[in-house]
Amino acid sequence: MSHTRSRSSVLQWLVVTFGFLALALAFSARATLGLVMPIWEQELGWSRSFVSGSAATALLVMATVAPFAGHFIDRHGVRLTLALGLFLVGVGCLIVSSTSNAIIFLIAFSAISATGYGIVATHIVSTAVARLFDRNRGLATGIATSGATGGQFLIVPLIAVVLTTFSWRWSFLAIGIGCLALIPILWWTLTEKGDSAIAPSDCEPTPSIWVDVSAVIRKPAFHILFWSFLLCGFTTAGVIETHLLPYASFCGFGPVPSATAYGVLSAVNMLGMIGAGWLADRMNRIVLLGSIYLLRGVTFIVLINVGADYEMLVVFALMFGAVDYATVPVTASLVASHLGLRVMGLSMGMISAGHSLGAAAGAFSGGYIFDLTMGYDWVWITSIVLAVGAGCIVLLLKNNPQDATVREAGH
Repeated sequence: MSHTRSRSSVLQWLVVTFGFLALALAFSARATLGLVMPIWEQELGWSRSFVSGSAATALLVMATVAPFAGHFIDRHGVRLTLALGLFLVGVGCLIVSSTSNAIIFLIAFSAISATGYGIVATHIVSTAVARLFDRNRGLATGIATSGATGGQFLIVPLIAVVLTTFSWRWSFLAIGIGCLALIPILWWTLTEKGDSAIAPSDCEPTPSIWVDVSAVIRKPAFHILFWSFLLCGFTTAGVIETHLLPYASFCGFGPVPSATAYGVLSAVNMLGMIGAGWLADRMNRIVLLGSIYLLRGVTFIVLINVGADYEMLVVFALMFGAVDYATVPVTASLVASHLGLRVMGLSMGMISAGHSLGAAAGAFSGGYIFDLTMGYDWVWITSIVLAVGAGCIVLLLKNNPQDATVREAGH
């Protein structure tokens, strides 16, 4: 019994580790786009609207892929899911590193890599972790999904150094090689027997994806979490991941100082996700999630006033990092309790699709507003309003799910 429990514990934390690493690589690849955007404007003549539009297109692809990726992990487990996603991200990055053609870039980044981003995503990792952990689920989810930002603390500054020392092509090449190199390690370590602890057995009933979708969208809790997460996407992956580095460049800061501030944001973000996961196990999760959104709105006031003051940019990075992806482990915990573990992958995928739709709107509107006004003030003002709105929506959620046990009976 003790030996079995020990092996189970090892599997649990291996999934947490590989989830962290996979997210670190995938999200760093996305962040690199913002880092090289000003360089592409000068070297390739691509407008900020075009690059922002490619990011928005990638986010729309991610939104389309997310529910199917969630259903895929519900059926097949985390090993095959992450391996497939890493392969697509890696191949897309390698193609981007070797082209100057706008069409090929769109295919590589906004189609191939974007499909991988939709698979190597926080909803996939949080689902795998939730299936394995009964105790400390929030903490484990926070640690695993913090790879989305914490991994960038080291990777993005390194990419900036590669960018300034060599070229932007080497930046994407390094990310692509890293993704492909992780696949065999992940595949050999997360054995098929271990992965069966995450995916359902063949003898379990497997309703079609459309039956499960119909059941999920009838739940009021889904709509509250979906729309708040959509607004979350606008204020994080949309305007910050895509436009913070170009905004820093616009304020007069070079690639390395800008990437360093982004790295600070990512490091604090990691601590914020872990802390939010820990708190989700110990306090009212609805109040916690609503407070995170409201505090995020306050941070944009600081961002508006950065100007040429680098210290103010770092202050924003510290404040925003604490409330950036801290929403992920809390939202995942609420999905598990209010919508059920059996369809958690699908539910998180659908909610994450909303996040990507909001992010696409933020990414595109940020570039469009900049080209229109030659500034970002209205982007940040809009973000304040939407973050506060997300917090208000969350507070409508009931604290005690009425039928979670019914849904769990099928698991």
